[in-house]
Amino acid sequence: MSASAGLCVPKTSCAGPAVASGLLRLTSVPGYDQTRVNDVLLLTPLTGTQKGCNNENENLRNGNAHVVFFPGDIQNFQQEMALQPDAAPWQSWSLECVALTLGHRFPGCHIWVVRASSMYLHKFSCYQNFVESNLFGAPEHTPDYGAIRHLRALLGHGMEQAGLLNPLPPLSGTSTPAPLPPDFTLTLVGFSKGCVVLNQIVYELAGARADPELKQFLDSISDMYWLDGGHPGGSETWVTDKCALGELASSGVAVHAHVTPYEVKDPMRVWVGCEHRCFIKTLEDLGACLSQKLHFEDEPASIENHFRVIQEF
Repeated sequence: MSASAGLCVPKTSCAGPAVASGLLRLTSVPGYDQTRVNDVLLLTPLTGTQKGCNNENENLRNGNAHVVFFPGDIQNFQQEMALQPDAAPWQSWSLECVALTLGHRFPGCHIWVVRASSMYLHKFSCYQNFVESNLFGAPEHTPDYGAIRHLRALLGHGMEQAGLLNPLPPLSGTSTPAPLPPDFTLTLVGFSKGCVVLNQIVYELAGARADPELKQFLDSISDMYWLDGGHPGGSETWVTDKCALGELASSGVAVHAHVTPYEVKDPMRVWVGCEHRCFIKTLEDLGACLSQKLHFEDEPASIENHFRVIQEF
């Protein structure tokens, strides 16, 4: 990955003021078992100084709206990116910068940025805690890996560590789960490699709905955003299985697909564009609540514009 003088810096500074803006770094947050832990960055909503929420979404004002972001390759905490020659030119897309950008995109929400559990050669993000993956992070999707359960537990433990009011109750494994916090809503956003987590969740929907606790959690998801999904594998960049997409369509979740020519028009990876078209058409045919956009259509494909979709979606 090469740097370019044209790299667009996020509109929000992520230098010194970041801490004052409510950023909290949580390390080794456990999921649903002790072998699955992730570092998480939390941006809490500001009070008084942050612009008001849209009247359309009462949940934002109640403080129970949460956005979870899964970043792509090379994205890491700022200080760690600064130490790596390949990553240093891309510090404007660090986890801290992205959290602040998303804070403006989703005002009034708690923004959770989940760092990949490992980064091979400090470049290739691997979400092994959410989906079976090789060293480079290419996934192998199955219907029962536990991504939804891990996310549910990770958020609950993260809320406890951050001292948030009304955290998610612990998983109990009972048929009568404790209620979620009042007006709790969840938005999931995957960028580039991070989209493998959203894909895995889609594959698990059918099975997870049979679990009362997980169904309750899934019912809180209002929106899922796929931002220019991509990974080093030769297939399954986008979900194309009609049964899995049928579960997504019937869930009522609003699906948003934002792409750039960097992924969907790469002549060396034609399957990405083919799978994206299949994803869109299948969901349209199934009557899903779907929006889509090809960004920077009239510009040459570039890694800069690939990252910029985080600002533009």
